[in-house]
Amino acid sequence: MTPEFSPSTSLLQHGTVVKSTGSWYVVRADSGQLYRCRLRGKFKMKGLKASNPLAVGDHVDFTVEAQAEGAGVISHIAPRRNYIVRRSVHKTGHVHVVAANLDQALLVVTLVSPATSFGFIDRFLVTAEAYHIPVTLLFNKTDLYDDDDLGYQAEIAGMYASLGYPSRACAASMGVGVAEIDQLLDGKVSLLAGHSGVGKSTLINALVPDLDLKTAEISEFSDKGVHTTTFAEMLEVRPGTFIIDTPGIKELGLVDLPPAELAGYFPEFRALLGQCRYHNCQHTREPGCAVREAVDQGRIALPRYDSYLSMLAGEDNRH
Repeated sequence: MTPEFSPSTSLLQHGTVVKSTGSWYVVRADSGQLYRCRLRGKFKMKGLKASNPLAVGDHVDFTVEAQAEGAGVISHIAPRRNYIVRRSVHKTGHVHVVAANLDQALLVVTLVSPATSFGFIDRFLVTAEAYHIPVTLLFNKTDLYDDDDLGYQAEIAGMYASLGYPSRACAASMGVGVAEIDQLLDGKVSLLAGHSGVGKSTLINALVPDLDLKTAEISEFSDKGVHTTTFAEMLEVRPGTFIIDTPGIKELGLVDLPPAELAGYFPEFRALLGQCRYHNCQHTREPGCAVREAVDQGRIALPRYDSYLSMLAGEDNRH
C-alpha cells in the first residue's frame, strides 16, 4: 500500500513506531497511514544508556514534508509507560530497547521438540518484572504431548499461576487454542516472545491470517536501499489490537540488576524479604535465610531457586 501525500504544508502528526531499521523508522499515524521517518537531532532517554533512541511501540510526534516525497521527521518522543530491554550487542554497558509501551508479554514455551528450560523462562519473567510488564505463558505444541507431558505441563502451569503468571495451552499448527489466545490480545499491545523452534511464527500466522500482506506493507517503507536489522516489528491484528514480534529474543540478557535486588523480582522471594537473619542476605549459604528455608520446606519450587542461583552467578540461560 503506497501512501498518498498531500502537497500542502506539513502538519504535526502523532503516531507509533512499528519498525526500526537503524536510521529510518516506520511510523503508523493515528489515521493508520504509514510513513518513513527520520529522527531529528540526538535523543537520550533520561537514566537509560541505550544504543537505540527509538523503539517499536514508542509514541512520537512527526511532520511530513511534501518536498521530501512524504518522508517524515520525528521531533518528539513521548515518555514511555514501560519498556523491555536486552544487552546491546554493539555497545558495552548499554542496552537495546526491544519494545516500549506494552500492555502485556506472551512467552511461547514448549516441553518437547524442543524443551524450553526453566532458566530461559525465569530470565524472561525477571526481566518483565523489572520493567512492570505482566506475562502470560503459552504452552505450544500440545498435540505432541503424551499423558506424562500433559501432567507435567499442568504441574508447571500451576506453579507459575501461583506466582501470578497465568498460562494457556495451544497447538498453533493445528489451530487449537488460537481463539483463546486471540481473546487475550484484544484491544492490547502485546509482545510475543520465545526462542527458536517453539512455533512462534506459526502462532503469529494463525493469529494474523493476512500476515504476508501486513509485513509487505511495512517493508515497502523500510527496505528501500537501507541496511535493515529487525529487532522487533509491530503487526496490526485488527484495529486497536497489535502484536510485537521479537526476533533474537534468545539473546535477552539481564541488564543493570544488582545482585542485591535480584530476589525482589521473584514474587515468591519478595514475600519473604526482610525475614532473613541478615539484612544483606543473598539467599545462598547464609544461616537464618528465610528463602532457603522455604525452598527446603517446598514452599518455593526448586527449579525457581536454581534459576535464581544461575542468574546471581551471571550464568547465561538462552535455551
